[in-house]
Amino acid sequence: MSSVGIGQRPQNRRQMMVKAVWTGIWLVYLSAPVSDLVHGGHSTGVVVLGWCGLVAFVGWYGALVFRTGRGETTPFVLVSLWVLAAEAALLSFTLGREWLVLFVYVSIASGAVLPLRMARWAIPAVSAVLTAIALIVPGGKAYLAGLLIPAFLGGFAMTGVRELIRTTIALREARATVAQLAANEERLRLARDLHDLLGHSLSLITLKSELAGRMLPDHPEKAAQQVADIEQVSRQALVDVREAVTGYRRARLSGELAGAQVALTAAGVTAELPAEPDLTDVAEESESALAWALREAITNVVRHSGARRCTVELVRRQTLDGPVLELSAEDDGSGGSGHGPGNGLTGLTERLEKVGGALEAGRVRHGFRLVARVPTQAPFEAADHPVGSGP
Repeated sequence: MSSVGIGQRPQNRRQMMVKAVWTGIWLVYLSAPVSDLVHGGHSTGVVVLGWCGLVAFVGWYGALVFRTGRGETTPFVLVSLWVLAAEAALLSFTLGREWLVLFVYVSIASGAVLPLRMARWAIPAVSAVLTAIALIVPGGKAYLAGLLIPAFLGGFAMTGVRELIRTTIALREARATVAQLAANEERLRLARDLHDLLGHSLSLITLKSELAGRMLPDHPEKAAQQVADIEQVSRQALVDVREAVTGYRRARLSGELAGAQVALTAAGVTAELPAEPDLTDVAEESESALAWALREAITNVVRHSGARRCTVELVRRQTLDGPVLELSAEDDGSGGSGHGPGNGLTGLTERLEKVGGALEAGRVRHGFRLVARVPTQAPFEAADHPVGSGP
């Protein structure tokens, strides 16, 4: 539904119509000046001038309400308020006490269009002018009690309503920003998952395709086995991609160790891998981050290193920040030709930082080494059980 707030410019015809209706409802309080012009016994010339003054007042008031932005101080705003106040004073002095009601509109307009720091002074000032003129105009004291409270409280009530609307608008914008950030985070997660999943699976498919091609003339049985492996890897990659898209993908170290053995063997790399790890006290998020680190390391060995040997170790260490699980993967290859971390290492660093871990990767004397460390407990669990505290 299209709506427009107090002190906010209408953006389309519908908003303009809605605002015109709401503004027109409040103009009903101008019945006192209209009644004075019709039944006040004024001369024709005075009635004509009175109607001109009333129309001019309503015109200025409408222009002020429709054209100003949300609490912005512009020359048009200040000039309009001065014109409205001057018209209200002139018409009250010349035509009588019935016209004092115009100051209520001046006060409310001040609360609606001025910034709060200015409205807090403008509204009392308008109320003071209303009081002074009511004491001068014949019979004005009788109208003062009925006009002063609406002018004073109505003006400040309008500032409160305007601030409430501005806060609501700000909350809507903040909610939209949060939704956009959440969408961006989901896109980053999906990009990381697809990069790690497809990079590893496609590298393995490429290697096995090359092996099958070399075996096909002389060893068709072995080539058929490689083709069967390619089919299995492709099916598993399809399952992994579907899980990643739906957000259910969680890598496991045991599965990645088995996949690493297959990939390294297919690439002709001698693999030294740890036995089945004991992860009974390791948080799922930490295990998953290490599993992604192992997948990225093996993918880089197979695709870029040209290594003949790869050693993977998984050890527990005690640090000043608490117990950590450390995964290291070192090869004897020449490494890639790129400069700086690639998309895989960048995404892997983000994964590890999310669980309180860290990544180190770089050249060593005889190859390349990647080290990933994660806390064995999730961050909130470690905070609940600090070192030296009881259960």
